[in-house]
Amino acid sequence: MSQVNLFTKRINKALSNNQLQTSFRSAMSYLMEGRLKRFPDYDKLQLSRTKSNSIRANSVSNLGDLLVTLENNLTKNGVKVHWAETATQANEIIHSVLKKANAKTVVKGKSMVSEEIELNEYLIDNGIDILETDLGEFLIQLDDDKPSHIVMPAIHKNKFEIARSFADNFPDLEYTEDVDKLTQQARLVLRDKFSHADAGISGVNFAVAETGTLCLVENEGNGRMSTTVPNLHIAVTGIEKVVEKLENIPPLFDILPKSATGQECTTYFNMISGPRKDNEKDGPTEVHLVLLDNGRSRVSRDTSLNDILNCIRCGSCINHCPVYVKLGGHAYGTVYPGPVGIVFESLTQGLDKAGALTSACTMCGACAQVCPVKIPLPTLINRLRNESIEGVDSDSVLGKGSLKKPIESSIWKGWRFIYSNPLVYLLFVKTMTRMRLLVPTNIGKWSKYRNTPKPSKRSIEEIARSEGFINE
Repeated sequence: MSQVNLFTKRINKALSNNQLQTSFRSAMSYLMEGRLKRFPDYDKLQLSRTKSNSIRANSVSNLGDLLVTLENNLTKNGVKVHWAETATQANEIIHSVLKKANAKTVVKGKSMVSEEIELNEYLIDNGIDILETDLGEFLIQLDDDKPSHIVMPAIHKNKFEIARSFADNFPDLEYTEDVDKLTQQARLVLRDKFSHADAGISGVNFAVAETGTLCLVENEGNGRMSTTVPNLHIAVTGIEKVVEKLENIPPLFDILPKSATGQECTTYFNMISGPRKDNEKDGPTEVHLVLLDNGRSRVSRDTSLNDILNCIRCGSCINHCPVYVKLGGHAYGTVYPGPVGIVFESLTQGLDKAGALTSACTMCGACAQVCPVKIPLPTLINRLRNESIEGVDSDSVLGKGSLKKPIESSIWKGWRFIYSNPLVYLLFVKTMTRMRLLVPTNIGKWSKYRNTPKPSKRSIEEIARSEGFINE
């Protein structure tokens, strides 16, 4: 089945799920209101967005140099740096580090990059027991499910579904539908896992080149536990997460939680600069960082598309997207849903694999208005729509022209020929008005939700001539 048909199938499934739409509408409205309350001063917000855009744009423009500096300073700090060009290479590197340390059990903090490379599946297939410790990700893992949002992965589940899942997976625990009690039950399960894990894996929100520091933003403390309790810590991140200086962090940290969840700031902000030193009482004795490319360096070279690498994964564009609210994250069939996912997945996977996503946009512009780093998402989506059909000569876009349909292309070429030749046009119009009753009412998907127009009995030229506006 083609990617377009698969996407259509997922869309129809989502649109028929009233519970899903009710849940997402409620959740997104809550997040939108929270963000609005955090930015009462419009001018101050625009200054913050401009500052954040400048920081991220500088990172992408100088990506190569900053990554070299980051590696050098991390190495000085005692962190072992690994480079992965593909998802497969990243998984192999992580597995080799775990294997060398004889690590069999892993606790993992929230990481979208690990979802991108399908790390859990890879490690499980290779005999490693890996447990998600972010509450939302933990709930997803219990049901062998996938995240539906980059910040709130289990937002598509209600408390009744979660209660049933706990009862199925932990029959010894008391059945409850109370959210606070469910959270406490999860805490008990996870605390035990933290204390016995051989290794911890985490993502990275920002990597500071100047100091060789990995920054991790979180609310639950699971990130801090995953990176400090086990003796081995492996961080994995996309190469675009690097920033030049430590002073770049406060502006980004200020705008990230406000844009993401409407919080003034997150509960925890972790800064990791190396393994445990001799005079320190806790922390891992070994720290590794895996820097993932997976198409990012290719995208970075195209100055008309590399704005997407400025993304700080706040999810605000998703929260404000009218299409996402109706469909939810799973309908996209990708790790990153919503406006950011349309662009990022199309560029990294290729239009031949994810180009159908470009149709999931109304061009309302809400995503661009709320993006904290001013990514022009509608412009990028429109460019990719064009690339998927026209296939402009660009090395940065894979699968260009893959959605072009020969029949549709022929129709448009015929249309252009008719309208560029006056005599042919007149003959065409006269024929259509005379054969108007033969025009089909079903012309594919376009007519599914619209009435198919029929040609008028008389053309504009004939009407104008009969009214005396055209002289013989």
